[in-house]
Amino acid sequence: MNLPELVGSRIRELRKAKGWTQEQLAEAAALHYSYIGGVERGDRNISLETLEKIIAAFQVPAIELFRFEEASERRKTIDEHMTLISSRSTEEIAAITKVSREVIAAIEVGLERK
Repeated sequence: MNLPELVGSRIRELRKAKGWTQEQLAEAAALHYSYIGGVERGDRNISLETLEKIIAAFQVPAIELFRFEEASERRKTIDEHMTLISSRSTEEIAAITKVSREVIAAIEVGLERK
């Protein structure tokens, strides 16, 4: 796969993790839905400005568009988590992070006891 195909595929993964159609992503990014389809297929060589619009629509760090790991349940779950928290406030994300740390610590303690 070339870079436009990899980025397009990643955009599709993130869009699906958010539960959006191409039309919904296009609306959120102020783009035409047929353009989104071309981007996802790797047919379009998108500009940085367009990439920035898509990143802003997803409300994720830019690096998320360049995580080209093999599609896996783990990656899909991480993407889903990112989309769940992406629209939350900084304070809410901090609270979620604190709870996540506590859950992870409890899991690790449970694993140590086994």
